[in-house]
Amino acid sequence: MNPSSRNLLKPSYRKIYAGGGDILTSRDGYEAVALAKEHRPDLVLMDLWIAGLDGISAIGRIREILPNSCISILTGHMDFTCAQKAIRFNVFEYLVKPVRPSDLTQLVLRMKDAVKARGTAEGYERMEDARSPMIADAVLYIQDHYCEKLTLEEVAAKEFMSPAYFSRVFRKEMGVTFSRYVADLKIRYACRLLKETRYPAYRIAAECGFSDPSYFNRVFAERMNMTPQGYRKELKDNPKD
Repeated sequence: MNPSSRNLLKPSYRKIYAGGGDILTSRDGYEAVALAKEHRPDLVLMDLWIAGLDGISAIGRIREILPNSCISILTGHMDFTCAQKAIRFNVFEYLVKPVRPSDLTQLVLRMKDAVKARGTAEGYERMEDARSPMIADAVLYIQDHYCEKLTLEEVAAKEFMSPAYFSRVFRKEMGVTFSRYVADLKIRYACRLLKETRYPAYRIAAECGFSDPSYFNRVFAERMNMTPQGYRKELKDNPKD
């Protein structure tokens, strides 16, 4: 993670972990993997564009060491291929800079709550992969159909589970609700379309499975801290970020 990002993150960590908890930072991907192996952190925040080993590759190696740690991405560049890989590595959150310090504080709090809800990452390392075959199959189905009119009831029925039970198990194993997971997939695809096409926002909303463009704008703003138009302008103004 670059120096500016590390300086931005430290206040958020210190505010939450006042009186306890170490804050470790790395200069490149290789050092991040080494620190993860030595210190086995519960929470990991990773940039994608870092020296040495790139962020996604570093996350892959950290997952081998800490299969159930809570990992989020903070980066200046939204790349759909990287986002897809992040999903496979069960990344908790994918934030695109610029972000406010308060957003980082809330992210770290959510990560901390997720770890607390399922026990410490250290304890889970002694267990087999917590994701059940049913949820793994459901995730693959969701990734293939998230742009359609996909409902929790439909996916639950496919796995021969009641909607209420499926909802509880999905949230426990994935760390997010079904609706949040599907919305995040839609927004990541929207970011790709905003970058790679000239489609107007209403068409992108439809392509991503949103029936209402205004709802799409609201969800996009909640996830990305800017409107779709603002995101496209940011890409135009900073083509190399």
